[in-house]
Amino acid sequence: MTFYVYVEPDAERRSTVGSLYADYGFDVVSDLDDLDAHLPRNPETLLVMIGATVDLEAALTFTSYQRVQRPLIGVLLLRRTLEPDVLARAMRAGIREVLEELDAEGIRVAAARSIDLSKALSTSMRSAGDQAQAAKIITVFAGKGGCGKSVVATNLAAALSGDGNRRVLLVDLALQFGDVAIMLQLPPNRSFSDAISMGGKVDEAGLRSVITPYRPGMDALLAPSSPAEGEHVSRELVTEVLEVARGMYDYIILDTPPAVTDQVLSALDLSDWFVPIVTPDLPTLKSVRLTIEMFDLLEYPRDRRLVVFNRANTEVGLTTEDVEEAVGAHLSVHVPSSRDVPVSVNRGVPIVLQDPTHPVSLAMRRLADRCSGVMSSQETRRKLFAFGRRR
Repeated sequence: MTFYVYVEPDAERRSTVGSLYADYGFDVVSDLDDLDAHLPRNPETLLVMIGATVDLEAALTFTSYQRVQRPLIGVLLLRRTLEPDVLARAMRAGIREVLEELDAEGIRVAAARSIDLSKALSTSMRSAGDQAQAAKIITVFAGKGGCGKSVVATNLAAALSGDGNRRVLLVDLALQFGDVAIMLQLPPNRSFSDAISMGGKVDEAGLRSVITPYRPGMDALLAPSSPAEGEHVSRELVTEVLEVARGMYDYIILDTPPAVTDQVLSALDLSDWFVPIVTPDLPTLKSVRLTIEMFDLLEYPRDRRLVVFNRANTEVGLTTEDVEEAVGAHLSVHVPSSRDVPVSVNRGVPIVLQDPTHPVSLAMRRLADRCSGVMSSQETRRKLFAFGRRR
């Protein structure tokens, strides 16, 4: 993880000036185009140091844009000499400080000051986000493996993110054998285990450093690549991470293991929606029935449960009424079985993105609408009819 970037087109300066700050662990890029490509891949960046040979107008334009898009990033501008008109223009653009490129001590002090300010802003923004509208947490759960839980979780996250107009975080809480990374073909360079050292002091910048972007509006927090590492992710850390993430996203989707662990319980306690997955086979029906009973015991609200009937069109001699009676709950969304689903998984693209009009995609969008409070016309008619009968 690198929090600092130095951009300088001149190769000699990159070598001499960059060596002065090697202890900071700066990444070095050669121009602003490279920097634009670097930042989305490294959302944890807190400080950008713009070298003396970077064009002033380009530096000011870059800073003005980042001031809106990435307000946590502090920009220091290095110049060969300090000029009053440059200082004034830099301050108006949002550059935090302008320094002489060889003033090593001044730059170290300014960098530390800028980083402290970014961290304070992160805390302030998180507090403001908490006071505004916290993200809705949606936990997808199945007490038995092989139900398509991860398929539902990844597609639900993609459906909720839309065209990037919503901010969605997909969290893989199957901490020992998670599948989100492989299903989205994401590199396992960052994971939940990287947050262990932050326990008790997780902030927005720290959380961004362990998150992997997938597409505009959709990020992922991956499970550790090693099962042994997953054992060290505590219930307290899960709670802390989710609380911080609530101020950063609109929706948080949790993909869970087929077991009620301490980490899963901590997530369930914070959840706004509970999404059990049922398939038409007896072992799964039993596990979902036990899940529903557990939800009742823990007093999770019934009107916040959305039971998904996956592979609903599979001909195995069980009707919808049979399944509802067996699990003791209404089936909110029916997702048909299709060979196109494993094809989309193998491609690393959720089917709602690969084929938006596919019957499975339409079902997943109905689930997303329920979670976001959008009611279908059929549901509206049913509620109005029920209201009329009560009157």
